[in-house]
Amino acid sequence: MIDKARGLAVDQFFLDLEDAVAPLAKAEARDRIVGALNEGGWGGKIRSVRVNALDTEWTYRDVVTVVEGAGAELDTIVLPKVSSAEHVRWLDLTLTQIERATGLEVGRIGIEPQIEDAAGLVEVDAIATASPRVAALVYGPADFMASINMRSLVVGHQPPGYDVGDAYHYTLMRILIAARAAGVQAIDGPYLQIKDVEGLRRVGGRTAALGFDGKWVLHPAQVDAVNELFSPRQEDYDHAENILDAYEWHTSAAGGARGAAMLGDEMIDEASRKMALVIAGKGRAAGMTRTDRWTPPEA
Repeated sequence: MIDKARGLAVDQFFLDLEDAVAPLAKAEARDRIVGALNEGGWGGKIRSVRVNALDTEWTYRDVVTVVEGAGAELDTIVLPKVSSAEHVRWLDLTLTQIERATGLEVGRIGIEPQIEDAAGLVEVDAIATASPRVAALVYGPADFMASINMRSLVVGHQPPGYDVGDAYHYTLMRILIAARAAGVQAIDGPYLQIKDVEGLRRVGGRTAALGFDGKWVLHPAQVDAVNELFSPRQEDYDHAENILDAYEWHTSAAGGARGAAMLGDEMIDEASRKMALVIAGKGRAAGMTRTDRWTPPEA
């Protein structure tokens, strides 16, 4: 699985010490992760490790072993089941101590708190701002569903009997707003039904539409669908780039220095530019190229 991960068309990977590893295999898994990080070959992807939750006996040894053994090859640590800002501060302080002791750059390793229960959601604003190391908030859907006693066994599907609206909307928006207010990314958690690609598209499409930055995948078969979901449609990308070009020209001296102008039948202004920057940024990050280009009236 580690070897396969190196070649996948993903932006980030994480090597897991938590749910994917049986208790008796934790120590061996730490050493295997240190070896995999130091071997390299990750092609510029963000390199992450998910340690165990702080209510277990494994967390401190996870952090010490991995960071002392391969801290120079590690970009972020995913901390699961974060229910308090104190969890993040503990990890921040521990990382700082290890970095100083081993000569690593202090503060380079980021933290990705995973919100997986009701307490974490209540404290999400404080969690998002608990440390300058926080790089993203990650939604953990399965544990969250269990924590609130939701009557469903399928992650992301509407629970039986809930026939109006979206049972997950508040949770997702709460995490998203906290992330945006703190200036960090919001990442959706995994979809467990690996062979149900249409279900993945339905659930992932919801968080992509809200504005989440990405989604975890559990299997190579999910990669293409998630990459497609979190990239703009071609027509939206082209339109966003055209808004940016048109707005830049219309606000220039050559275009009349106007703060508002027409692009076809659409009025564009500074707010339009800000919205277009979001879509264009996602398209550029996905390596998209334009198929339609706006030109100034005199061209």
